[in-house]
Amino acid sequence: MKTVEAELVENRVVVWDIEDSRDLYSEGFFGKPLGVAKPKGRDFDSPLILDLVEALYLLGKGRIRVKRGRGTAGQRELARRCAAEYAGFKEKFAVYRHLRDLGYVVTPGIKFGCDFAVYRHGPGIDHAPFLIQVMRPGDQVTATQMVLSGRLATTVRKQFLIASAGPGTPEYLSFDWWKA
Repeated sequence: MKTVEAELVENRVVVWDIEDSRDLYSEGFFGKPLGVAKPKGRDFDSPLILDLVEALYLLGKGRIRVKRGRGTAGQRELARRCAAEYAGFKEKFAVYRHLRDLGYVVTPGIKFGCDFAVYRHGPGIDHAPFLIQVMRPGDQVTATQMVLSGRLATTVRKQFLIASAGPGTPEYLSFDWWKA
């Protein structure tokens, strides 16, 4: 696969070439086509906007090259920007990378009040069966947090998982909610 040219614009990375945008999006639902709320496959004619986490992942896979001004932004620079932008970036990126490498489609979970929504196949194809909150080993979880997360996940018919990202492979703890 060819390396796609992208450009760092503040806290996003933009793929300006439409064909390259379509290719990246259709490969794994990376990014969001500018101005397209719910894209249908490759059927869009706009640049692709990647968040920094997606861009760092794709850069690490050799799938994109990130221009910054007249030069390029390497993994180290992009990782520094991510760390400044996202609280707990190191742990969140470890979980993102692990799930992507396993073949899942990982999208921001902000609308669900968590870190990630995870799909088996992708938005528009299936619903995200998992909501993931990333925590560091040793972080405390309150009963209130558990109840809020469980109620939300149940309401939207998803399974809530806590991902613990320390050294090594992330570990996942799932919660099932049911009526007696």
